[in-house]
Amino acid sequence: MNFTRYRTPLAFLLLAVAAIFGVAAIVGFEAGGEGELILLLRLREYVLLLGFLALATLIGAVLLGLAESLLRMPLLIALLVIGVPTLLVGGFVSAAFGGSDEALKTEAAPGRVDRRLVVVSRSGSLDPVWCVYVHQGHPPLERRWNVGCFNGDSEDNGLGETVWTAPDRIRMTTEGGAVHEVAIAPRGRPDRVVSAG
Repeated sequence: MNFTRYRTPLAFLLLAVAAIFGVAAIVGFEAGGEGELILLLRLREYVLLLGFLALATLIGAVLLGLAESLLRMPLLIALLVIGVPTLLVGGFVSAAFGGSDEALKTEAAPGRVDRRLVVVSRSGSLDPVWCVYVHQGHPPLERRWNVGCFNGDSEDNGLGETVWTAPDRIRMTTEGGAVHEVAIAPRGRPDRVVSAG
């Protein structure tokens, strides 16, 4: 059976898949703003994997599509010389400075199933950091809003307690006894973001 007639369509298919992986990696890298979709924030966790998949499928497209072209080897070399080190440096920077979030508490707002507070502990820094978020909506349209971050550089700034006091109000208390109340708008946006430490 002769596979040469399938070479060009397969190369275009791999090129399209590489573009999809590349766009997903860029969207994941850029995600993280206030009110961002949780779905896009999840992409951020896989940016490096998506980048490697984009590079691999792009190399496959070049191998298949330019099988008899003089551009094949220079293009492959350029992809490997630029792509692999860029992804390796990106992986190193991500591992060194990225850190990961561990959910410590998730609690639905009283009388609401579409709103919940999430308390996470952020690793990757010298001092413990706790962040409080409000998640509004249902998947896949669920959005995340930052309510406060507490840096444990001083014992007084550590997050002691986070509770709903009403369906649209959150109270956060530090270990030192400072109380911060934040009102939540109907669409989930807090009226302010608390920063301690």
